[in-house]
Amino acid sequence: MSDLSEIVDSLEKRISKVLLNYEDLKNQNEQLENELSSLRSQQDRLKEEIDEWRTACDSLKYANSMLGSDEYKRDTKLKINALVREIDKCITQLSE
Repeated sequence: MSDLSEIVDSLEKRISKVLLNYEDLKNQNEQLENELSSLRSQQDRLKEEIDEWRTACDSLKYANSMLGSDEYKRDTKLKINALVREIDKCITQLSE
């Protein structure tokens, strides 16, 4: 009978250890999920910021090409040709 009692005590101790481990893991999982959520929102904010910087960079490139910067000479010529074609179309439509 004492063997059975010892086995039951041992099982109770093991079960209580398992339950403690379960609670610890459950809390750790909750913390990690909160951290993940925070990191995802931070990632979204950073993606938006990157998009804003890209837009600003593209605007600066466009402005430089319109100002005739040597680096963007080809782009400038293409933009001017496109604008001239647009103006020609407008003139044609106005004269009809």
